[in-house]
Amino acid sequence: MPTFETTAHFKRDFKALKPEEQKRFEDVIRKKFVPDVERGQFRPGLRVKPVQGISLPQGARPVMEMTWAPDGRATWQYGDEVRPGVTHILWRRVGGHEIFVPGPA
Repeated sequence: MPTFETTAHFKRDFKALKPEEQKRFEDVIRKKFVPDVERGQFRPGLRVKPVQGISLPQGARPVMEMTWAPDGRATWQYGDEVRPGVTHILWRRVGGHEIFVPGPA
């Protein structure tokens, strides 16, 4: 199972979700995202793709987005392994389309 880390922005975003949205996000992560990470291929329904229009330092891993509800999006990056051989995920933002509007980190 992958290891996870969250940014302060993700924590604020997650706390702002309605309880049913939090549960739905957690269910999608547990039942779809984690198995797909372990398999090394994402199912089309998650619509995983790189976020467009973000400038990153050279050599930085791309910021990815995924769909977890009709208006539910989350952004994340692959991180450095915390446990050898285990994928590490850094969750950056979670919410609706508003997470793509630049704001404070």
